Amino acid sequence: MDLKLFGEVFVTLLVIVDPPGMLPIFLALTGPLAARDRNRAAWQAVALALGVIVVFAVAGQTLLAYLHVSLPALQAAGGLLLVLVALELLTGKADDPSQPATSNIALVPLGTPLLAGPGAIVATMLFVQRAGGPTDYLAIALAIVAVMVTVWLALRFSGVIVKILRPGGIEVLTRIAGLLLAAIAVQLIADAIAAFVTHFITTG
Repeated sequence: MDLKLFGEVFVTLLVIVDPPGMLPIFLALTGPLAARDRNRAAWQAVALALGVIVVFAVAGQTLLAYLHVSLPALQAAGGLLLVLVALELLTGKADDPSQPATSNIALVPLGTPLLAGPGAIVATMLFVQRAGGPTDYLAIALAIVAVMVTVWLALRFSGVIVKILRPGGIEVLTRIAGLLLAAIAVQLIADAIAAFVTHFITTG
């Protein structure tokens, strides 16, 4: 196995996924939940993210080509999803007990587009394109799994932070997370627009 490639993929994806940056958003979305539900949300989000990344690693180019969807379009769609979630956090609607169940929170936005977002998908697809044989594919696969295990550990033990912050601290953290999430969403959309403009300039 190529340890250099393993390290490169691991570090790249870990920086993109950013577990420390994910914690405030994860706690904001799951803070009101019981510890058991929070742990289940962490597991479901990581499992979905792993599945999405693997699917795009194996058949990403073919799938996007078949659907006639470009990577910037995928990026913009992820940004729009995050805008909706950010607005809920900022307005306090995410605190409503009538909101979607744990599994829904785990799938969207935690699993995708936060964990398995455009950045992680594109990076994985590029690494797969560069792979030169079975050992390279093995290194990429193990690196992806290692990143997801790291993320799961960070989310799994976030309950300690919840106990420290208490309900008041979680509410403040929710508003801050909403602001951060809105900024991430705007950046995703801005990058997608820039990519569209660049494409039209170069092809026109």
